[in-house]
Amino acid sequence: MIQDGFILVDKPEGWTSFKTDRFVGNLLGTRKVGHLGTLDPFATGLLPVFVGKGLKYLRFCEGFDKGYSCRCIFGARTDTMDKTGEFISEDYPSDTEIDALLADDNSALRLAFEKVRSSKEQLPPAYSAKKIGGKKAYELARKGEAPELKPVPVTIYSLDIANIERLEKGLAVEFDCMCSKGTYIRTICSDLGDVTGFGAYAEDLRRTVNGQFNVKNAYTPDELEEMASSGDFSFVRDASETVSFLPEIKLDPKQTRDIKFGRKIAFPFEVELSDEVVYYRATNEEKLIAVVYPAMENGSVMMRIERLYAHD
Repeated sequence: MIQDGFILVDKPEGWTSFKTDRFVGNLLGTRKVGHLGTLDPFATGLLPVFVGKGLKYLRFCEGFDKGYSCRCIFGARTDTMDKTGEFISEDYPSDTEIDALLADDNSALRLAFEKVRSSKEQLPPAYSAKKIGGKKAYELARKGEAPELKPVPVTIYSLDIANIERLEKGLAVEFDCMCSKGTYIRTICSDLGDVTGFGAYAEDLRRTVNGQFNVKNAYTPDELEEMASSGDFSFVRDASETVSFLPEIKLDPKQTRDIKFGRKIAFPFEVELSDEVVYYRATNEEKLIAVVYPAMENGSVMMRIERLYAHD
């Protein structure tokens, strides 16, 4: 049975990401399964699942940017910042207050969205998988303890209002977001609620993009089961194609020879080093030579080889 590669799954609401892993593993007869970018159980959408030997490519994709569609309710706060939590406050805007938010082509609401979009840091939710002293934040929160979370750097590339709906209580705003890894859409909703003064939480959340992957090309569990039962495993994609999504470094012949023989090479352009490893595909004449990353050595930024593909 086919076991090596990755599958784009359209995760249904109520499934954990790990349940999705188990489903794919059972479908393909392997325990070697892992997903790219955990989704909350209430969220739906794109979850790339790597299987078998495909798992060795997963780490190259972990820094991918992501895209989401969300429906945010203004007028209440929950402890989880989404609809699954307990309400901790309710302050629904009146018709007059909604009119003020939406006046002049929604200018006040758009200003709130722009303020949140321009944020450079974000405080992760208490109910998140962030590790604190070896324990996940949500484990502490469920015990009634307050996790000591610190702001983390994020980049929100776009935060665009897609639809606005007046509700019997409150206001529903659907928006699309493109952001860097580690950005919490629940926190964006909460921050929007703070800026407007009414509080807000995520009612529906759907991941649409993960790097170069798009939910339009994903399969629901029912579709995967139907294809597998008929012997059609075309949904398993070659994991090596994920490398083609990495930023490219074009090597000259000398650099190519040096990499093949493990010689030291200075990184070819200026980069800002951080704790987050950024991988690059090193190519020569469109042929993949290696996956590399920048690292400081003796005061200079050098090219380190993560995986070598060309030995001849």
